[in-house]
Formats: sequence, C-alpha cells, structure tokens
Amino acid sequence: MKLLVTGGAGFIGSAVVRRAIAQGHAVVNLDALTYAACLDNVAPVAAAPGYAFEQADIRDRAALDRVFATHAPDAVMHLAAESHVDRSIDGPGTFIETNITGTYTLLEAARSYWVGQGRPESFRFHHISTDEVFGSLGAEGKFTEDTPYDPRSPYSASKAASDHLVRAWHETYGLPVVLTNCSNNYGPYHFPEKLIPVVILNALAGQPIPVYGQGENVRDWLYVEDHAEALLLVVQKGALGRSYNIGGENEAKNIDLVRMICAILDRLRPQTRPYAEQITFVADRPGHDLRYAIAPGRIRDELGWRPSVTLAEGLEKTVQWYLDNEAWWRALQDRHGVGQRLGTG
Repeated sequence: MKLLVTGGAGFIGSAVVRRAIAQGHAVVNLDALTYAACLDNVAPVAAAPGYAFEQADIRDRAALDRVFATHAPDAVMHLAAESHVDRSIDGPGTFIETNITGTYTLLEAARSYWVGQGRPESFRFHHISTDEVFGSLGAEGKFTEDTPYDPRSPYSASKAASDHLVRAWHETYGLPVVLTNCSNNYGPYHFPEKLIPVVILNALAGQPIPVYGQGENVRDWLYVEDHAEALLLVVQKGALGRSYNIGGENEAKNIDLVRMICAILDRLRPQTRPYAEQITFVADRPGHDLRYAIAPGRIRDELGWRPSVTLAEGLEKTVQWYLDNEAWWRALQDRHGVGQRLGTG
C-alpha cells in the first residue's frame, strides 16, 4: 500500500512510518514539524525508495489537496494531533484548532480525493485516537468499543470530537473509515515532556522525579512498536466503520511505574544512592483521571493481534534506548515548555 501518514515525525507516527517501510509499504510522511516533531525519528528510513516527506499543516486544505494529487495514497493514517494533557490545560485553543479543525479539513480533503478517484472500495481513512475519550474508570472494569464517551480534559474532549467527525463522515458521505483508540504508549523516541522520559531524564540529571498527587493513578501501558504493528494491521484488515481498542494489557500505578524505572537505572547506570530517593510528590493536575484500562478483545478476536512486549521488557528497552541516545533527547530539551511544570490550571 501507499500510506499517507499524518504526524509521521512524532512519537507514534514515526514508529508507524518505520514499521510500514520495513513491511514494504510506501509512505508519504506529512508533518507540520511543530515543537514535538523530530525528523531524526524517521532518519533510519529517510533514504528508503518508498519514503517521501511533505511539510504541511493538516489545517491547510490547499496543501492537503496538493499532497493527495501528487502522491495518490491508498490509505490515510491520521496521527497528527496535539496530545499533551498538561499543555491542553494551559492552552486549549491549539488543541481545538489542530485536533478538531485539522481533522475536519483532512476528512474533506480525503473525501474529495476519494470521490475524484471514483470512490474505490479499497481506500481507507484510519483515524488514530486515545482511550482518554472514555473518561475515568474506578478500581474495576475496562473500556470497550461500546463504552460511552466522557472526556475530562481539553485534550480528550478535542480527540472525542475528532472521533465523532470521522464516524459522521462515514455515515453521511460513505467515506471508508476505521478507528482505533489506544492506551498510553511508551518506548524509543518518546518526546521528553511525557511521564516515562521525564522520569528517566530527571533521574539521570540528579533532579527531583515529579509524581502527581500520590502516584495512585493507573494506566495501561502499550509499547509503541506493538502499537504500530496493530495500526498497520487495522488499516489493512479492519472492518469498515469499525473501531478497535488497542491496549497493552500492562496496568500499573504511576508510582509503581516510576519505581520500576528507578530500579532499572540502578542496574544500568548505578550511582551512589538509589534513584528512587529522587522521587518527589507534587500537586496533582486538574481533572486527573484516576484509571484507564482497555479490553482489547475485538482486535484479538477479529484480527488476531495481541501485544508482544510486557511492561518489564518494554521499560528495560526504553531506558536502554535513552541511555544510548543522549544526543537525540538533549537536542529536544530546549524546546518550548520542555522541563517546565505545565497544566497547573
């Protein structure tokens, strides 16, 4: 397939690009190169004969029309989004513009292209979303594809809106779409403002390791390479109009996750005192959801996918990657807001 991947210079998008090229697909990587994007993420495949890069904003209809006309993709994999909850609390407008208006503009460009091609049945618009649209769970239960939407932050509300737009374009215009909602991703190339990189890099720098509240919030952690594999499976074999929840089946409290990372660092980069002594509890962010967990039964039963990397294995790989790639993360630490406390309301 020839895939148009939006946000392909970001964390998850670049994992999709790298794996797609490895699987023999052609990829057009469309990215606006905002603060969280980094072309180094796709450097391993940038010289591949099937790879092309287009710097464009998903809100720019003229640019999108040109990209569709030039490259004639078989499918769109829409990953471009503002995704940091803390930033959405401080500046929700950017999330509305990118995640809602941008998705609308991309849908319209894709629909125009699809109609112009004669409405091919093989075309796909794959919208990649988050489990945060479902709100917060208590101590029991898991999100399914039928869980009612209940977003609690500007970020999750903007993603919920984009999900609804994609479904509406399928029902109203017949655009052939598939949707996925994933749990928390982690792994190589994770931007340094997110929890796991923050823990690793603050630990190495001898700085306090911040943990919101008492660290009781629970997340289901999905290794990014597993996620990329699942996304490429869905875009090829997912049923039209269907959504698939993609989870890591690796739940952990934030405080336990942080302690696991500290223990790995104690082995791989020992210092005179345990890294866990740097853990510092800080004021929680407003509206912090207590627990997310995904029931991935549909993608397992219909498409045969399950995560292959356990949390312990994935954290070991991730920590080692950051130790081995200091030049990559140091180059990103001076970008706007990185290393600052955001989202305090």
